[in-house]
Amino acid sequence: MGLLLLLTILFALAGALLWLWARRLRQRAGLPAGAIRYADAGDGRAPLLRSERYGLQGRPDYVVQEGRRYIPVEVKSGNAPAVPYESHKLQLAAYCLLIEEATGQTPPYGILRYDDRAVRVPYDAILRSELLEALETMRRHLLAGAPPPPTRIPSRCTHCGYADICTR
Repeated sequence: MGLLLLLTILFALAGALLWLWARRLRQRAGLPAGAIRYADAGDGRAPLLRSERYGLQGRPDYVVQEGRRYIPVEVKSGNAPAVPYESHKLQLAAYCLLIEEATGQTPPYGILRYDDRAVRVPYDAILRSELLEALETMRRHLLAGAPPPPTRIPSRCTHCGYADICTR
């Protein structure tokens, strides 16, 4: 009887330690509480989220279910800038829009996860409007066959689809 009680206590203690360890890893990763419902390992096997209405598709790094809400998490390399880059916020907003289209539920926010911290970005009417405006601008450039305006970040030119006609 004593051995059985000791084993029960040890298993309970091990379970509690594993739960605390997993919770700490999740917090360090910047993921909100809830079940991970989607994860993109970068191998192309995660399903592509699509919106025919907006002509948009993409694969967020994670989608976490928090109650009835779905929260996109985008992982970025490097330390967080003082203020998230506009391109990062728009990418996250695109994932919010895709989740909204797929589930009928609008995410209240998304998370940008950098090496040193996670940044919660509210998905509000202003960010949604900025995203839709950016999508429209991109469509106009594609239809005109004209390259987008030049960037101040030369590394973005490396994989640009307009590199062969750009005058930059």
